[in-house]
Amino acid sequence: MTQSKGYALITGASSGIGAVYADRLARQGYDLILVARNQQRLDQLATRLATDTQRTIQVVAADLNLPADLARIEKILHDDSRISLLVNNAGVGATASLLASDADKMDAMILLNVLALTRLAKAAASSFVAQGRGTLINIGSIVALAPKLLNGVYSGTKAYVQAFSESLEHELSDKGVSVQVVLPGATATEFWEIAGLPVNNLPDTIVMTTENLVDAALSGLARGEKVTIPSLPDSLDWDAYENARLALGPNLSHRTPAARYGVKSPA
Repeated sequence: MTQSKGYALITGASSGIGAVYADRLARQGYDLILVARNQQRLDQLATRLATDTQRTIQVVAADLNLPADLARIEKILHDDSRISLLVNNAGVGATASLLASDADKMDAMILLNVLALTRLAKAAASSFVAQGRGTLINIGSIVALAPKLLNGVYSGTKAYVQAFSESLEHELSDKGVSVQVVLPGATATEFWEIAGLPVNNLPDTIVMTTENLVDAALSGLARGEKVTIPSLPDSLDWDAYENARLALGPNLSHRTPAARYGVKSPA
């Protein structure tokens, strides 16, 4: 067995993208702390991975929408210096329009996709900075760039994840901490069933397997990418997008309104 690279804590780890991250990171030499609501699934995954990889696998059943459970995972991230990598994967989506959505479910989505992710990222970042090393992976979505595709609240939460991750990477880049945000397209997970649109309703040509998604994301991490879009054929397209956005910078804040608005400044 290879020497441990430290512990990786993965949220939403019992199935889908999180479970594949668990498999891949264990095979790379990480011991694991797996977090999800479903104790039975966690135990089954932990047993399989321990047998297959000989790594140490811990499980913590927690619902990150419950304040006490969220605080428990925060404390683990903040206090356990063995943890060197966090995969902030737990999240939920929606496909219905805002007017057709349940307000309480939208609240719960915001709490999980935004609040829980932020608090766990902060806890991990505090520990990583203190140790001068660590990796933080936030799982976003391509709807951050295409907000009209699905439910607007979901798109908004993922736009937050992207903006937050890029800001955090800028803040921590000189402190020995790496931050990557992954923007998956349609992926073959339970997400679609839970969101109300089973994945078999989507064209096969746009749906990526979880294995391919995670393998591409980890390849992007190894290449030093700060933003990874596994489906994007040419990284120059992302560079062009970023450069166009950055070109707006000098004109985003001026003393006077743009001339096209016809607003006269006071004498």
